[in-house]
Amino acid sequence: MVRPLPGHLALKDFNARKAVAANEILRRAYLFIVRNETIDPKVRSAAMLKLNAFPRATRPGVVKNRCTETGRAAGVFSEFGLCRHRFKLAATAGDIPGVSKASW
Repeated sequence: MVRPLPGHLALKDFNARKAVAANEILRRAYLFIVRNETIDPKVRSAAMLKLNAFPRATRPGVVKNRCTETGRAAGVFSEFGLCRHRFKLAATAGDIPGVSKASW
C-alpha cells in the first residue's frame, strides 16, 4: 500500500515544532521577566517588546498534534503520533509492539 505524503500543514507544523524548540529557553526567560512584578517596569516593557518580536511560529500554541504519516489533525493518538486510521492499520499489521487488536 502506498503511503501518502504529509500535506503542507503537516510540514508547517513540523517547522513550527523546530522553531519552538530552538527558542524555548529565550522565550521562557523573557516571560519570566515580563511576569515578575518586582523588576523595574522599563525592563519588563523592553522584555515584552522583545517577546512580541519573535516570529509567530515560535509560539507553543501554534503547534498542533498531527499524524506523522498522513498529516491528519483530528483523531491523533499522541503517544504513538498516528491518527486512528493509521494506528489501526499499524496495530493489525503488528508494527506497534505491545498493541494487538482486541477480540472478545
